[in-house]
Amino acid sequence: MYQYDQYDQRIVNERVAQFRDQVQRRVSGELSEEEFLPLRLQNGLYMQRHAYMLRVAIPYGLLSSKQLRMLAHIARKYDRGYGHFSTRQNIQYNWMDLERVPDVLADLASVEMHGIQTSGNCVRNITTDHFAGVAPDEYVDPRVLAELLRQWSTFQPEFAFLPRKFKIAISSSATDRAVIQMHDIGIEAYRNAEGETRMRIWAGGGLGRTPILGTVIKDDLPWQHVLSYVESAIRVYNRYGRRDNKYKARIKILVKAIGAEKFAQEVEEEWQFSKDGPGTVTQAEFDRVAQYFTAPAYDKLPDTDASYEKHLLEDKAFARWVSRNVHGHKVTGYAAVTLSTKPGPASPPGDATDVQMDAVADLADRFGFGELRVAHEQNLILPDVKKRDLFDLWQLAKKAGLATANIGLLTDIIACPGGDFCSLANAKSLPIAAAIQERFEDLDYVYDLGEVSLNISGCINACGHHHVGNIGVLGVDKDGSEWYQVTLGGAQGNHASLGKVIGPSFSAEEMPDVVSRIIDTFVANRVEDEQFIQTLARIGIAPFKERVYADKQRERAEA
Repeated sequence: MYQYDQYDQRIVNERVAQFRDQVQRRVSGELSEEEFLPLRLQNGLYMQRHAYMLRVAIPYGLLSSKQLRMLAHIARKYDRGYGHFSTRQNIQYNWMDLERVPDVLADLASVEMHGIQTSGNCVRNITTDHFAGVAPDEYVDPRVLAELLRQWSTFQPEFAFLPRKFKIAISSSATDRAVIQMHDIGIEAYRNAEGETRMRIWAGGGLGRTPILGTVIKDDLPWQHVLSYVESAIRVYNRYGRRDNKYKARIKILVKAIGAEKFAQEVEEEWQFSKDGPGTVTQAEFDRVAQYFTAPAYDKLPDTDASYEKHLLEDKAFARWVSRNVHGHKVTGYAAVTLSTKPGPASPPGDATDVQMDAVADLADRFGFGELRVAHEQNLILPDVKKRDLFDLWQLAKKAGLATANIGLLTDIIACPGGDFCSLANAKSLPIAAAIQERFEDLDYVYDLGEVSLNISGCINACGHHHVGNIGVLGVDKDGSEWYQVTLGGAQGNHASLGKVIGPSFSAEEMPDVVSRIIDTFVANRVEDEQFIQTLARIGIAPFKERVYADKQRERAEA
């Protein structure tokens, strides 16, 4: 993984010292809250409902075991013993004491971490596939491109005050696991017929108040031009993006207003001034960064292992965990493993305690090469586990509460912190997630349902990405009360789609029953082993809507 050089470390250390002075001036009253606000946001510090929240950058979701132990230390010493992994592959702490934040940032700097550009109208954390570097269907390692973009975008003065925040995601596999179509810019790296690396650039995606999937604005872009072309696209957005209305300031609004073809034309014209300039990535520069992402010293192993196969046959629970949480690897004899942060109603989706973080760091050292990943779905990944070690790993993960065999299933819920913490939220997310998980605690039943994604957002900002969940739940305010709007048909991946609202919203108490009726309708209409999204596409929303609202009206009549 990438390591700081003397310049990186110096910049981050200087930022910590600068922010320490700014905090002292705020505490003394020399700075007003209005003056302090843009300063704290530049370091990822938000004021939430109850306390300050600190968002820590985890570039492209890649962590070392040493860094994870530091995150555990921060949770233990400065917070309330846990952290929340977000859908942007970052971590958030919800109970920060302002006067201690500079100490937190100093601790982070000691392990090459920070909160820079995790907020504000700038280029945010670059995200990518959580199986980057080990995925069998990978064309090129996207981490190198992500790191090049990170270095280019950090402290980029021209893009420090964009019309609105800006998010970039990279995918370089046959299956898109980075949700590139819902980003301001999505980069799809692939190999052409001649075996050359090319880029397909998507622009204008985003969720929130106006959900839109991105459109391809450039195909067959040589990889050497990825920085200059992305820079040209952001420059066009910075020039024409609306600044008079923050709800219409994202690039998706600009692309929709002038049309993708016109936007692509503007970018192409802008790019002519820089396409062969200093922003062109040379092979030497690519190799400089790539050296930090070389493959570890893998052992030469057989494709399988006798003891592993024996455990699969004799232990049903282990076999189920393998089927859901263990994934293919490009190196024979190895596998990637997802540790679920969704054990059920006892723990909010995405949360991990300090004890669990320390345990995962230990697992990464014992069963891998001291490296792990944060998934877009808020789970943690061990990328390099020997198949012969999977049974031992599973047993230890169970003790840590991280071995629920539900990856990709109904209870693998994506959820933002919602109204329990966020001052922007209209409604709580976490109690709804807990109630649904409690309703579907029968793992055998959930397993038989197959893949169903359920995403929950506490407000229209869509941090829980409810628009692209097969079942989406959005918290809304109705006359000062918390209600929930339901969408069906969202999906991420190669065939991304946006869910459609099924009708009027529901109270919190109704939500478990609503989800149950949706699932019952799926089961009643499912053909053989159809996935939920396939059944929905075949029969449409009408049967689901009819069942949900008919039962709701019947219950009200009986009451």
